[in-house]
Amino acid sequence: MRNHENEVIGVLQLINAKDSATQAIIPFSDSHQRLVESLASQAAIALSNHHLIEGLKSLFESFIKLIADAIDEKSPYTGGHCQRVPVLTMMLAEAANQSEHDAFKSFTLSAQELYELKIAAWLHDCGKVTTPESIMDKATKLETIFDRIHLIDERFELLKSQREANHLRKVVEAQAKGKLVNPKHLAHEINVIKKQLDDDKNFIRKVNYGSESMSTDDQTRVREIANYQYQNEAGQSVKFLSEDETNNLTIPKGTLTPEERQIINNHIVVTINMLESLPYPKGLRRVPEYAGGHHERMDGTGYPKGLRRDQMSIPARIMGVADIFEALTSKDRPYKKAKTLSDTLNILGNMKLNQHIDPDIFDLFIREKIYLRYAEMFLDSEQIDTIDESKIVGY
Repeated sequence: MRNHENEVIGVLQLINAKDSATQAIIPFSDSHQRLVESLASQAAIALSNHHLIEGLKSLFESFIKLIADAIDEKSPYTGGHCQRVPVLTMMLAEAANQSEHDAFKSFTLSAQELYELKIAAWLHDCGKVTTPESIMDKATKLETIFDRIHLIDERFELLKSQREANHLRKVVEAQAKGKLVNPKHLAHEINVIKKQLDDDKNFIRKVNYGSESMSTDDQTRVREIANYQYQNEAGQSVKFLSEDETNNLTIPKGTLTPEERQIINNHIVVTINMLESLPYPKGLRRVPEYAGGHHERMDGTGYPKGLRRDQMSIPARIMGVADIFEALTSKDRPYKKAKTLSDTLNILGNMKLNQHIDPDIFDLFIREKIYLRYAEMFLDSEQIDTIDESKIVGY
């Protein structure tokens, strides 16, 4: 048997032709030989087609994983996300497929449909290839190509020197007018000035990380510091913080401004556009839907389409839970510390109560202990704390 490149890919062997009357072994006739050659040719075509299909499938999967690896490598802070989300997605999908619970009794996925979901999970963040690294990797509020906090540190030291000099100049002027100055009192006043500026500097360094939600009082303090005046290298009196620095430092949560957040969010639009442009075979046509829905919310407040729960398929809702859980427990994110298992489950529980994630999938996640199986595979031991399921918010 030969393939389309005339390579031998198999042998069809016939042994011992027999006379139908005497059962004696005889040579194969020319007609038998032509028939067998015809069958061998058909078998070669079928076998070649099988090899070609498997080869294309293997190439397709390798290319998909190459894209996912490239996205993970693009940012050290999301390393592994595109590889871990498919694992958790398939854990949830297989559990839902086997569940006898009322919520999933009518839900079934064939082997091909599970494969379709797996491909979608691998490609769910492919749009991030267009997201600038300076935004993806923004670990602090003041970071652009570099973290501007060091410039502000230097500015604080400059302001400290200028205020001390101004204070001493006033003392000299007072002495010139015959007023007495207590040296201890003078030293105390200068120390008060320095301490206040040191406190302000430490405060700015703290809020720069954006690891916690920022109170309105803290935002007000940043704006007050922004209005400090100092002399720049040209001798001009200018505000201590620029408008851009002030806007960044008063970000209420995280490290991204609304404009930067929109750029990040746009990755899902790019993902959908990229995936919808591909000519899928019949068994993969729902890949764009599954991959493009992981930022939607059950109450319709998600993005990019604002879909509600009844407008989304179960696989798309599954991927949303998987994406959030992986992000919350990831050790790689620059803007937050990896959360413990109990904290993560309570956050997900609150998201269920607020109609951000699917309630049935969340309950399945807990009931089948999928969270624990995933944790044992990917989480650090200090993240895996004791879980009392009866106390999980929303369960």
